[in-house]
Parts: sequence; structure tokens; C-alpha cells
Amino acid sequence: MVQKFIDGFCKALNVVMAVCLAVMVVLVFGNVVMRYGFNSGITLSEELSRWLFVWMTFMGAIVALKERGHLGTDMLVGKLGAAGKKFCLALSYVAMLFICWLLFKGAYQQTVINLGSTSAVMEVSMAWVYAPGVVFAVLGGLILMTELVRLLTGQVRPEDLVMVQESEESPHSSNKS
Repeated sequence: MVQKFIDGFCKALNVVMAVCLAVMVVLVFGNVVMRYGFNSGITLSEELSRWLFVWMTFMGAIVALKERGHLGTDMLVGKLGAAGKKFCLALSYVAMLFICWLLFKGAYQQTVINLGSTSAVMEVSMAWVYAPGVVFAVLGGLILMTELVRLLTGQVRPEDLVMVQESEESPHSSNKS
């Protein structure tokens, strides 16, 4: 049930990120055209684009966490047996949950502190700049807890014990022409 929610939510986040990117492109391109072509500009273009970028970055991090899309290295873990891999994976989940807690705590405090402050151009609460950290910490923590429970209950396949996404430049990738 939780996994279905996470899958659906990540699909929705992909749509929201695409919309954010499209709005950013239109705003920035429109602002460049307005400045060079008509010696004017869209006042809120820079500020709104920056805010959309912050939100898009945190939403992308949630999707990447869910899809195990972050880069990593398996130099040590890849040489361990199944028990060692499980231990390291559990330890990494616990460490990431702690980091999510720290991020939540700091982002929440900043969100509360900035509730009464408004941005210079859009005159919107500055709490919206810090809120994506709270959203990421909560959703990332939910994803990590779900994965930790799956690991502890033996629902993780042996090939999924090493959470590494190899880069395209890796000598082990199969991009041979």
C-alpha cells in the first residue's frame, strides 16, 4: 500500500517537474527576449525561476531516491557476502534516515522562521524556499523506512543489495559499438 502511494506520487512529481522546467524555460527565454528586444523585462522571472529550480531539485532527489538513481560506488560492498551487503545496506539506510531527520529539523526551523518574511519581487512568504527541504525529508524518510522494512523482512532480492547506479563513463558499462 505504501509502495503504491510512493510510485503514484513519484509519477505525479515527474509531471510537476516537467511543468516547472517548462515554466522556467518560458520565463527565462521570455525575459531574455524582452530585455534585448524591447529593453524591458519580466520582473518576477528571476525570482520565480530560482524558486522553481529549488523545488524541482528536491522533487528530482525524491524520484532518484525511489528509483535508486543516485550515483555511488560498490568497491567495498561488492566484495562482501550477502550478510555483509545486508548489514551495509541497513547501515546506509539508518545513516540516510538520520540525515533526513537533520534536514527536516533544519528546513522546518527555517520555514517557521521565514513565514513572516516576504520575497522582494513576488512578495510571497520566504517559507516556500525552505519548504521543499521539509517535503524531501518527509518523503525521502518514508521511502527509506519502507526500503529498510523490506530489507529487514527479507523482501529484497540479492542483486538489489548493492544500491549503485553506474555512470555512463564507467569502464564496466556495456556501451560498446
